[in-house]
Amino acid sequence: MRNTIRAITAAGVLAALALGAPGRAVAADGVEAIKQRGTLIVGVKADYKPFGFRDPSGAIIGLEPDLAADVAKRLGVKLELVPVVSANRIEFLQQGKVDLLIATLSDKPERRRVVQAIDPQYYSDFVNVLLPKTSGITEWAQLKGKPLCATSGAWYNKDVARTYGAEIVAFDGSEKPLFALKQGNCLGYVYDQSMLQGKLLDDDWKAGYALPLPGILDAPWMMAVAPGNTSLQTMVEATTKDWMKTGLIVAKEKAWGIEPTAYSKAMHEKYKNATN
Repeated sequence: MRNTIRAITAAGVLAALALGAPGRAVAADGVEAIKQRGTLIVGVKADYKPFGFRDPSGAIIGLEPDLAADVAKRLGVKLELVPVVSANRIEFLQQGKVDLLIATLSDKPERRRVVQAIDPQYYSDFVNVLLPKTSGITEWAQLKGKPLCATSGAWYNKDVARTYGAEIVAFDGSEKPLFALKQGNCLGYVYDQSMLQGKLLDDDWKAGYALPLPGILDAPWMMAVAPGNTSLQTMVEATTKDWMKTGLIVAKEKAWGIEPTAYSKAMHEKYKNATN
């Protein structure tokens, strides 16, 4: 079977949620404009536990909303969270619907050409596959010709198909592929390892599913602002370094049930004694 990638999309999915109520504030150009408006608008995931997801009341919570709240607190403004998915998050930033993206955005050269990346990167993660414990899969090579559910827009979909011969079946967001996995429409779900680790904290998944493969394609995640938004870029970069210095991200990983990554621990070691 030749490698293929089939996309199953829903037109405009989550667009209405992302636009919010009529008259909602639009993204501002620069720190002073944000302060004058009194609100920081941040694009985050709402279907990516524990990085960004909805609680029973419908509010978006998670590790990345916590980081967004810290940025807003430092600016002295309120926080507005806008739900985004992999397929539309950069577009939302380009269109001025958000001031800042903190949305599991892997750092890739083609993305840096269209957004202003925040350095240093705040996180890094591997790619892995959530598989039934009965799958018998113990090596990536065993995925050849097997259907894997995936999220539309994930940069590694083509790499996994090309390198390991898997057939990628892509859906919008992260909940639809999980549903398809449970329905038996694919063998496993290829996605960011930390999110899959978080899923295994749920009773519905930990009994029958596991991550038997080693993580691959380690890639840093970046926050981003619109090109030219220099004052916000500078502020968020200073904030990121302070997170590294204080170990905030390591603490947030632990608080949300994630094993701290080697990257988070290494960046804390690098910056913890920094004087500026």
